[in-house]
Amino acid sequence: MQHIGVISLLGAASLMAVGCASTSDAPGDIEIPADRMFCGQAAIDLDYREDSGQLVLTHEGTRYTLAPSRSASGARFTDGDDTDTVFWSKGNSANLTLNGNEFPECLAVGSLSTPFVARGNEPFWHVTLVGRELTLSRMGEATETLYSRVVAQGESGQTIRAEREGLALTLDVAPQLCMDSMSGMPHPNQVRLTVNGETWAGCGGNPERLLRGTEWVVEDIDGGGIIDRSRVTIRFLADNRVVGRSSCNRYMGEWSLTGEGLEFGQMAGTLMACAPALMQQEERFLSVLSEVQRFKIGPHGELILTTADGDALRAVQSSGKP
Repeated sequence: MQHIGVISLLGAASLMAVGCASTSDAPGDIEIPADRMFCGQAAIDLDYREDSGQLVLTHEGTRYTLAPSRSASGARFTDGDDTDTVFWSKGNSANLTLNGNEFPECLAVGSLSTPFVARGNEPFWHVTLVGRELTLSRMGEATETLYSRVVAQGESGQTIRAEREGLALTLDVAPQLCMDSMSGMPHPNQVRLTVNGETWAGCGGNPERLLRGTEWVVEDIDGGGIIDRSRVTIRFLADNRVVGRSSCNRYMGEWSLTGEGLEFGQMAGTLMACAPALMQQEERFLSVLSEVQRFKIGPHGELILTTADGDALRAVQSSGKP
């Protein structure tokens, strides 16, 4: 059985479209998916102005006024000639780049990432959903590929059904934290699979969405807190890059999700000198970070990184202030 979390990662948001954008060859046939979307841990608010054709996008209190940009499909908006800031929606999802920072796939509330993968244990089962095509694998059973349909969608998630002669399948997906019972890996969705009346629980969605889209501010290093008014941060970027402040210096490196957890590669950093206490804190932080093997999201949304020896880093999402 999977551990059922109590944290909604999406929160409340409207599913109503906020307007039509004429950025394709067929003006008026494109809709902005919702007035709020979620790009990993980042929430963005969208206000499409039909009179001007502009899109006002708000992220962490900063407003971006974006102009329509012609595209072959979907609704694409840019900050004038600045291609470092682009919002491009297609269906219920969108791609977002702000000031050159590429965010995870942005989803309207209740929508699923593509592809969407879910799995459960005891007994083992695995589902992959790409568009309408659903592939089901079960221990001791032949793999089945069926065409599915969404029968319900809202703030509480989606219900998807698929059937053929002798096989009826329902997949219920909720936007709530779920921890895999075998690997311990957190996932952004709780999933319930029902096949011919028999139901099993599982986890779904890409764990990467729990990490990316925000700056994490470290509040505790192995139980010792941090120095007042010092700043230690972690930001998970695209292409498995990680950057942040380690107390005195800035660092950069790589991160990766393994089958059971999270690992960091060797870090490079600037070479500034600070007060001895800050330098010692920096050394302690980087030492623990290099040994991290797992992560979890705590009951208040905090990020907890742990090593095999039980050392831990605890971080919260940035308020957006330096």
